[in-house]
Amino acid sequence: TSGTGTFGRVLVKDKKTRTFYALKQMKIPDVIRLKQEQHVHNEKEVLTEVTHPFIIRLFWTHHDQRFLYMLMDFVPGGELFSYLRSRGRFSNTTGLFYTSEIVCAIEYLHSKEIVYRDLKPENILLDSEGHIRLTDFGFAKKLSDRTWTLCGTPEYLAPEVIQSKGHGRAVDWWALGILIFEMLAGYPPFFDDNPFGIYQKILAGKLEFPRHLDFYVKDLIKKFLVIDRARRLGNMKNGADDVKKHRWFKTVDWDAVPLRKLKPPIIPKVSHEGDTSNFDVYPEDDWKKDPPVSPKDLEIFENF
Repeated sequence: TSGTGTFGRVLVKDKKTRTFYALKQMKIPDVIRLKQEQHVHNEKEVLTEVTHPFIIRLFWTHHDQRFLYMLMDFVPGGELFSYLRSRGRFSNTTGLFYTSEIVCAIEYLHSKEIVYRDLKPENILLDSEGHIRLTDFGFAKKLSDRTWTLCGTPEYLAPEVIQSKGHGRAVDWWALGILIFEMLAGYPPFFDDNPFGIYQKILAGKLEFPRHLDFYVKDLIKKFLVIDRARRLGNMKNGADDVKKHRWFKTVDWDAVPLRKLKPPIIPKVSHEGDTSNFDVYPEDDWKKDPPVSPKDLEIFENF
């Protein structure tokens, strides 16, 4: 079993094609107990609709009397989070590479009226060549205008989410500002011992940059971390085009990015196709021994 989350991810291999996949296995009672039904349905709905080189692919969903299953790409490089922690922080050019690929993924999702809502280093995987894949779409949502639920990771929440003002695409650009800061500084701009302390700092909006940060990247981060979302970069009438035209990206060939033509700064060590060494591996659970779920609970997932 590789990877965490509330649920197990198991490496599986197609005997015919010898291709490896990640099978996300979720115990139905756990999904219900943790009130994750909506998230599970969201993830399926969104991933069924998207195809992009920087977004995880969902091939198949299924359920039996105990589990929900989602068959996805196996992305062997592991989480961007682990590379960031082992290096302490990334150089300007390394941060620029990952940001460029993420901008393309966010632009694509927004063009399909989808807000990702959970951008953070743990949800960015690297493939064997070092390109990114966004994963974990449980918080992602089709826009019905504005959405009102408080979800996401405290350090990455936008002010309008905390203040329950409803939130749309702008939250992803806010989170990207936080992510760029964390990649280049080695820590997020707003942190505290408890979520409430973090929320207070976010709403105060006071930014302190480490000295070594590039002038243009500081300007970009400030433009993403604007409390008034109507003035936030990426959320104005030209959308992602405004982001791409920012001076920090002046060396980036935007046509080449989604074609995976930029040279990745980190090449993960992957020795063979089903190599799980870049993930934390957990013992296999005795899950198969669980009793079947009640018909009432199964009804919730009948279309899964």
